[in-house]
Amino acid sequence: MVKSGIGGGNGVFYPIVGFASCVAFIYLSFGDLWINIQVDTKLSFVERNGTQFIVDGKPFYFNGWNSYWMMEHAADESRKHRIKAVLEASAKMGLTVCRTWAFNDGDYNALQISPGQFDERVFRALDHVIAESRHYGIRLILCLVNNLQAYGGKTQYVKWAWDEGVGLSSSNDSFFYDPSIRHYFKNYVKTVLTRKNTLTGVEYRDDPTIFAWELINEPRCITDKSGDTLQDWIEEMSTFVKSIDKKHLLTVGLEGFYGLKSPKRLTVNPEFWAADVGTDFIRNSKISTIDFASVHIYPDHWTHNPDFEYKLKFVARWMLSHIEDGDKELKKPILFAEFGLSTENKDFDPSQRDRMYKVILDIIYKSAKRNKSGAGTLVWQFLVEGMEEFNDEFGIIPWKRKSTHQIFTEQSCNLARIQGALPSQMGYLRKLCTQRR
Repeated sequence: MVKSGIGGGNGVFYPIVGFASCVAFIYLSFGDLWINIQVDTKLSFVERNGTQFIVDGKPFYFNGWNSYWMMEHAADESRKHRIKAVLEASAKMGLTVCRTWAFNDGDYNALQISPGQFDERVFRALDHVIAESRHYGIRLILCLVNNLQAYGGKTQYVKWAWDEGVGLSSSNDSFFYDPSIRHYFKNYVKTVLTRKNTLTGVEYRDDPTIFAWELINEPRCITDKSGDTLQDWIEEMSTFVKSIDKKHLLTVGLEGFYGLKSPKRLTVNPEFWAADVGTDFIRNSKISTIDFASVHIYPDHWTHNPDFEYKLKFVARWMLSHIEDGDKELKKPILFAEFGLSTENKDFDPSQRDRMYKVILDIIYKSAKRNKSGAGTLVWQFLVEGMEEFNDEFGIIPWKRKSTHQIFTEQSCNLARIQGALPSQMGYLRKLCTQRR
């Protein structure tokens, strides 16, 4: 999805107001959920056994969310409190996994200022995000670069190479094949994976708080519709990551489109264009060094059909097709790593969002009951009060709408009842789910 660092480029931010009100609102509206959660939990690494994620020898199906903005906000003392706010509120809803950016290339509050040059202040902010997540028993999926321009992305890498006179092309897609840029990215990856957290003393590659690494957010290589360029890049970079870190799982970060050689391009892709962006869900995800597949769900951005009922049917067909792929073709877990419904739709109503969320979460619940490959969902995206300038057309503050809050909380309880709560959840989740029966 198009995620912009709104307000980031010029360093101007609106005053932060209402945080105390946010706390009061949550307490008054959902006082029965204001449960002390277990902190400083000992987490185990997430592993994979065939089509399932495994934690402590048991299948792990999860309910989670995206908050891409955490590292950048943690780098600013006036906004740092938002990390605790979103983690605490999400943990109290029973959510266990968060996906966020572990990159900011050459932008405001950049982690990587230029190739191989890092801002220690921002690295310490990422340290804080990881340490705080562990505190709440939340695992992180950390994405390493953006296909889109927000927060630098592949555009910034190409610009660096071009400015230094070593770039082969000014095309953004040269990110995938230019040797100099591949070297830049490998250096970045190695620096992040071997980073020693200044708060915990643990190298990132040894920290079970990290669920998995994601190579790139929503990769596309439209200059090579065959998919060969992107395939080569995934093979090389995934092998490189595994040479440094053998403890963590790894995914690509795909949207889930079927490529030109896939028969499903005609029956499942949202429209014909989706087969022409240089990706192929099956081929890209089959690589042995890729542990699980990722899929995104944005029916209103991907199709011209404005009918909401059509979109709901597409969502169900899209998900079931990819779960079938995980079970039969890939034999790997499938993570629906982003999903949302835009407020910019002409007929938008918040109840439509709730209906779509329910369809998505119900499919994962049924997958969990049947031990299928549909392993989890991460809604795009959670915010807290005072973040209006960081909201895109998909952002939500879930505790502000009781029905939305209930949908996600019930999913957490449903999954917990199937598989038994994880040790990091047992106390507060048992109370939460007992109250909701």
